[in-house]
Amino acid sequence: MEEPKLRKDAARNRERLLVAGRELFAQHGLEVSLNDVAHHAGVGVGTAYRRFSNKDELIDAIHVRQAEELEAILNDALAEPDPWDGVVSYLERSLAIQARDRGMAQILSGRHTQPQRYDWSRDRLAPLVNRVADRAREAGLLREDVVGTDLIFLQVALTGLAATFQDRSVDGRDDIAELYRRCLWVALDGLRPHRADTSALPIPPLTTEQAHSLLGSEPGDAPE
Repeated sequence: MEEPKLRKDAARNRERLLVAGRELFAQHGLEVSLNDVAHHAGVGVGTAYRRFSNKDELIDAIHVRQAEELEAILNDALAEPDPWDGVVSYLERSLAIQARDRGMAQILSGRHTQPQRYDWSRDRLAPLVNRVADRAREAGLLREDVVGTDLIFLQVALTGLAATFQDRSVDGRDDIAELYRRCLWVALDGLRPHRADTSALPIPPLTTEQAHSLLGSEPGDAPE
């Protein structure tokens, strides 16, 4: 996955396209076109197609960087002295990125049209996720029946929740985009081998009226 060496102006344009692509994919998902990315980057469409022959090539290049970010998060989690803190750190930090980056969430959940293109990153990251889970389980801090794939699917579920409510609002609340964090902390208590104590949830619950308003609204709707 090494990037070819380019002359300075070509490398600069390539970087602008990578930054612009990630910004647009994060906001709108992978449906954004390469033309849209070129305009957002402030470069000509022809320049965009010289650097990336199609949108999938751009997505691949962005995903390389995303995988590097997740790998760094996992290594930090494995460096935590307390294995349970490693689990929490990994889930919180990786979910925070995916919650604000729709493109990354689509790729990691397999919702891209060719998920097999990203087998290399799964092969690279999965052993680290397994080690995070194994380490906590072997220390008696994680349920004996929970494995690394459970942590992955928990993220898939919560990023779906985050995406659903990303652009929505309800009257009296400014933390709707953080609802996934409340559900994460409920799930974290469920991952414990014993639950004598429960975690303080990071944001308050919605009222019934707020929940009805949120579930009945469309993205971008103003609160009633």
